[in-house]
Amino acid sequence: MSLRINDIAPDFTAETTHGTIHFHDWIDGHWVVLFSHPKDFTPVCTTELGAVAGLEKEFAKRGAKVIGLSVD
Repeated sequence: MSLRINDIAPDFTAETTHGTIHFHDWIDGHWVVLFSHPKDFTPVCTTELGAVAGLEKEFAKRGAKVIGLSVD
């Protein structure tokens, strides 16, 4: 399965750094940037995740939420 911009992502439950979420409930009417990486703790993944985490407040100012997923 692949997702494209403006597709409706399937609902899922996940343990996150902010606690358990139910994706569709967590969205709560916001725009969401959902991105994934194929592996944890590689230099590129760590850099990208850190950069996006640092911009979380900027996304929030614009009414958007960000969530990053890893297959690991």
